[in-house]
Amino acid sequence: MEIEKSILDKVNVWLTPVFDSETQAAIKDMMTSSPKELEDSFYRNLEFGTGGMRGIMGPGSNRINKYTLGKATQGLSDYLHTNFPNQEIRVAIAYDCRNNSDVLSKVVADVFSANGIKVFLFEELRPTPELSFAVKELKCQAGIVLTASHNPPEYNGYKVYWEDGGQLVPPHDKALIDVIEALEYSAIKFEANEALIEIIGHDIDVAFIKSSLINASFNTPAEAKTDLKIVYTPLHGTSVKLIPDLLEDAGYSNVHIVAEQAVPNGNFPTVKSPNPEEPEALSMAIAQADDIDADVVIGTDPDADRLGVAVRNGNGIMTLLNGNQTMILMTEFLLNEWQKQGKLDGKQFIGSTIVSTPMMQELASAYGIECKVGLTGFKWIAKMIVDFPEQEFIGGGEESFGYMVGDAVRDKDAITSTLLLCEIAAQAKAKASSLYQELLKLYVKYGFYKEYLISITKKGIEGAAEIKQMMISLRENPLKEINGQRVLMVEDYQSSTAKNLLTDEEEALTLPKSDVLIYYLEDGTKICARPSGTEPKIKFYFSVNDKLDDVKNFKEVEASLDQKIKNIIQEMNLN
Repeated sequence: MEIEKSILDKVNVWLTPVFDSETQAAIKDMMTSSPKELEDSFYRNLEFGTGGMRGIMGPGSNRINKYTLGKATQGLSDYLHTNFPNQEIRVAIAYDCRNNSDVLSKVVADVFSANGIKVFLFEELRPTPELSFAVKELKCQAGIVLTASHNPPEYNGYKVYWEDGGQLVPPHDKALIDVIEALEYSAIKFEANEALIEIIGHDIDVAFIKSSLINASFNTPAEAKTDLKIVYTPLHGTSVKLIPDLLEDAGYSNVHIVAEQAVPNGNFPTVKSPNPEEPEALSMAIAQADDIDADVVIGTDPDADRLGVAVRNGNGIMTLLNGNQTMILMTEFLLNEWQKQGKLDGKQFIGSTIVSTPMMQELASAYGIECKVGLTGFKWIAKMIVDFPEQEFIGGGEESFGYMVGDAVRDKDAITSTLLLCEIAAQAKAKASSLYQELLKLYVKYGFYKEYLISITKKGIEGAAEIKQMMISLRENPLKEINGQRVLMVEDYQSSTAKNLLTDEEEALTLPKSDVLIYYLEDGTKICARPSGTEPKIKFYFSVNDKLDDVKNFKEVEASLDQKIKNIIQEMNLN
């Protein structure tokens, strides 16, 4: 195939002495053996988004490598010096089990130190929430974690945290992007000042575990803890560094780790995807749970910020909960505990996102507090804590299997959330109930909200164009009726407008701009469309609801809601 001149021009830059001989050799090999791969490696610069970047590892401007990470780190170093003049600047760095993460994290540490910045580098892989915690604990101005979350093995990534322990938010996100994009690769300082690099590990582990115990322990009787039989899998990831010790310290001795998945491995040999959102990822853990008659299965993704949960349903069969369900269970439990302790006075809040279940607002209303709703991503929940210091943050989550307990960690935290889930499960079992039964009770109390997600993968240049066109079509030709229900309102977060389709009146949306569309139907159905910010996917979120007057009618109402979702998907041609 003939390679476009614009791509060849970028390739030639990478064949100059600024780049090492190994990189140049790999590029020359691609030019002859794999021109298609060369095109994909250089057709764009790997986007440094508002929280960092994620991509396939390899040489090229559209890949994760020492130069793209070095450029991002050099830009961040310059930005930190501008924002914190005449101060000792401190940065914490962690990495997960991804291939090459240890080497790339040292490159990042070298660049920071070469710019006169004090670096705290974890001795080996650690969970993402521990990095967020360390930024605050060590009084750093920024933090970095190298992770690609649950992406396939060929991926890696680079997430940036600010001094509050949360990911970058306006105005810092876009301002940093401008600095990075203006840099030349030749400006990167790779020569380390080793005196500025300090290796950390055990002391932060101890402090993090202590914090989790404080935030997620709720007077569960010792006998109830021992009686709860738990199967846990880290899915070859980093949570194995903390969760076993945390559960042991909390008094949970009946914990069974999936041995085949307990060793960190960036190739994730036992799963198609190390994503607890995917049922297949927890199949080995569920099989083990059935063998030993366990009560609950908990699995975490590679960087331990998301958790998947399986519980026994009314027939004793292990059933996967979705992110909305675990979020509801944890939030209700926290609110109830705060109420029992007399700590609710209306000055508290919980956090959620525009694509998560509306049931969170129902919980907040019942307890007389506020549910703040932000854009997708935990950085917006972390920003709520900063923006509203006069209010106490109790907990918050999003549908994509993430939750945050209190504000010690300012990102989704599968470590502390695992302990919280165990507390809920142990207390439920002690009163002859279960997580599943407790969830059904909440549906009776607040209404039965059923959510469903479709992710459509579109890879490469053509895929990106297809996703863009799908969003354009939804905007230019908005659906007026879906499944026999009129569309009442369309919220477009890209244009910051909410339009009433019955009156044609428009209102301004106050949240930051984002490529998200939400349809609201007259029966309470909510449909959201958004391209993924980290993967080549477009996602459609569905939320339907109905009254559930009695737990015994659960199956009947669930079947009705499932059929409604199925009809909507078919009518929108998404199946």
